[in-house]
Amino acid sequence: MTRGISTFESLARRVYAAPARLGRVRLVAIDGPSGAGKSTFTDRLATACATVAARGPNPAMPPAANPASTVAGPAVAVVHTDDLLDGWRDQFTFWPRLSTRVLDPLRTGRPARYRRYDWAAGRFGAGWTVIEPPAVLVIEGVSAARAAVRPAATLSVYVTAPEPVRLARSLTRDGAAIQPTLDRWRRAEERFFSADGTPGAVDLLVDGAAELPSGQLPSGQLAYGWIRDWPDVDAGGAGGAPSAG
Repeated sequence: MTRGISTFESLARRVYAAPARLGRVRLVAIDGPSGAGKSTFTDRLATACATVAARGPNPAMPPAANPASTVAGPAVAVVHTDDLLDGWRDQFTFWPRLSTRVLDPLRTGRPARYRRYDWAAGRFGAGWTVIEPPAVLVIEGVSAARAAVRPAATLSVYVTAPEPVRLARSLTRDGAAIQPTLDRWRRAEERFFSADGTPGAVDLLVDGAAELPSGQLPSGQLAYGWIRDWPDVDAGGAGGAPSAG
């Protein structure tokens, strides 16, 4: 299924080189079905963004494209949509909470402020998570790259994997007891993705089950397999700079 291989560092550089569309924040929305590998992809991209930013400004890039040059907050922040769901029945209806608590404030240069849902207790926690406007905000979770957010996203990503792979990961991660609930969850996400057209509308389609030969990877760098790469465009369009990975 994989069509090509790129490094996360290369993708991070492309994100920084692309225009910010959520105010001064570069929003990366990472979507896909449960068990596809969204969390792993998110963690590795966030780490790469932080690494690129830590190296300091690139004199070859304009000031607006330099990491963290236009914001006072962190180089990168991550929000998982599961932290904003009010339980299992809030699978897709949580969006106003994400919009009003996270996206709208950051769009206007104000801190995001939200409570995280405690899945064990079945309620939102008492404390607040506060995020100062970052250079890059990564939101990850089912429906994170829905049509409502794509115009504000610098990069939208859909991570996919074959159903048997996703089910095996779910069994390993969550155990057999919760599988009936997750089956209903998976059927609902399939209906949502079909109605939203997410896989065909995102910028980057990722193979979350790709086996990447170590001999093809730059030394010391992590990589991902893509099915459809982020299109290369000029500085005035949507998308990012050409991939170097």
